[in-house]
Amino acid sequence: MRRSTTTALALSALTVLVLTGCSRSTEPADTSAASSAPAHRGGNSASTSALLSSAKLNKRLLNESDLGEGYARKPQATDRHDDVTVIGCPALEKLGSDAATGATGATLDFTRKAKASFTYASSTNSEVSEELYSDSATKLSNGIGKVFNAMVSCPSYQVASGSTVIDMGTQKTAAPDLGDEQWSQLLTYSAGGQRSVVKQTAVRTGNILVIVSGSPGLVDAHLDKALTKARTAH
Repeated sequence: MRRSTTTALALSALTVLVLTGCSRSTEPADTSAASSAPAHRGGNSASTSALLSSAKLNKRLLNESDLGEGYARKPQATDRHDDVTVIGCPALEKLGSDAATGATGATLDFTRKAKASFTYASSTNSEVSEELYSDSATKLSNGIGKVFNAMVSCPSYQVASGSTVIDMGTQKTAAPDLGDEQWSQLLTYSAGGQRSVVKQTAVRTGNILVIVSGSPGLVDAHLDKALTKARTAH
């Protein structure tokens, strides 16, 4: 067991779930979805050939008007990754060790980034979040690929945050045919007698990486529009 100080996607997602109360989605994992390796496609990158600043990325995030009625933006939470410990997944523990020694290629520690999270006022109090990053295509692909590979290498493990221990499960799912490269997975977690499922899908289009996380239905509903807006020049 090793304490993680990484800014990797894995722990970013988990701290959102653990420290903000966990969205109470009761949707079952889609066990019929076929596992798939990241897909590669050509094109779709003409509008993203230049790296974007964090300010420009921020303008390309989805907002309440893009999402529709019933969504409210959440205040940006302070990062608390140093409070999270991974138990029983050597690959994720290694990501934390690499980040601590400066090997940021295994993390999503890109300087050009923007993030927004929203709650949806439905009966399940669901949430959805979006992250945007801009860097070279190679760095984006290597960074997100290493994180997703580490997560799906452990079908089950535990995450401890303070006195809270969460039982985790990870399942690779079929990625949507969007952008130049795609990754997708389901995270199943159990804590305090409750079991929830969160979907996480990442799409690289040129020099932009789009990550949408949250209740599976909301991720599927908003991924395409997130990608379209991320490509739009301002």
